[in-house]
Amino acid sequence: MTSFRIGPAVADAFPDTRIALVTATGLRGREPWPGTVAAMAELEQRLADGSWRPADETDRRIEAWHTAYRSFGTNPRRVRPSVDALGRRLAKRGTLPRINPAVDSYNTVSVRHALPAGAFDLDRVSGDVEIRHADGSETFTPLGEPGTVEHPGPGEVVYTDAVGVLTRHWNHRDAHRTRVTEDSAQVVFALETLHATDDGRLLETAAEELRGLLLPHSARTRVSYLSPAQPHVTV
Repeated sequence: MTSFRIGPAVADAFPDTRIALVTATGLRGREPWPGTVAAMAELEQRLADGSWRPADETDRRIEAWHTAYRSFGTNPRRVRPSVDALGRRLAKRGTLPRINPAVDSYNTVSVRHALPAGAFDLDRVSGDVEIRHADGSETFTPLGEPGTVEHPGPGEVVYTDAVGVLTRHWNHRDAHRTRVTEDSAQVVFALETLHATDDGRLLETAAEELRGLLLPHSARTRVSYLSPAQPHVTV
């Protein structure tokens, strides 16, 4: 069991934050995932025929993350929130990246609903996870760069466990150590909003959509919610 916590300072700075934690155990990442394949194709077709476009920084959901990034010293046009970067890539290329079924699932749900998303292989997480401000002493190795070590700046919002930083700039990039692969069997997926008052139902819809994509390929799934009012959950 892994506990997730929102640190008091982050809760105070972002009081309308709500995070959906979708946990899948017994995940089977090497079998076909036709539901995810179809969801990706449907979104790409809607983009191609002009009936839908990914949200950009003029959308209030993306703009809220830009404002949050600036508040802890990150330039969001140089270091973009994950959903912003993914939407821009989709709008430019017309297709979503194909990584592996679990990652493809959360990417599709993320860009469809304009909510940042990430995931952690729970078998690679050490101890409990906290969302807090970095103090500048922590280390981070970016996804896909196992030989790189970075140090988040003091005040930057990060996910951390007992070993190091799991995300930089809140949701810009995940760590290499806890990356989700086709062989990941226990995974927690995070979907985030800074405006739960307005977007609480949207977050719940997105979480259930992601759960629906995971369910046929998991032994068990569960959705939990983390917020300043409920700053601690165990998954």
